[in-house]
Amino acid sequence: MNHETQISAWISESTKLEVERYADAHGVKKGHLVEEALLHHLQALRALPIDLVIPPRLVLTTASLRRVDARLKNPGKPTRAMRALMAGKRVAGAP
Repeated sequence: MNHETQISAWISESTKLEVERYADAHGVKKGHLVEEALLHHLQALRALPIDLVIPPRLVLTTASLRRVDARLKNPGKPTRAMRALMAGKRVAGAP
């Protein structure tokens, strides 16, 4: 037997608009979309190692934002392993 329950959650206006746009464009009900999204997310959290789960939002302190900005303005040289990865090659000793 499939019982349904209603939940209430505060979401940002931009997320609400995204949900409405997707639901309208694909002809699905918002409740169905939210339930499928929650099920998908919970399944991923169970299946993936936590260090592989990338949050949809990153919160930076002022100091960390400055470090990110500095790295973007002056990126380091790619390592041998990074060059090999981008070339589709394997590097000895790399996973």
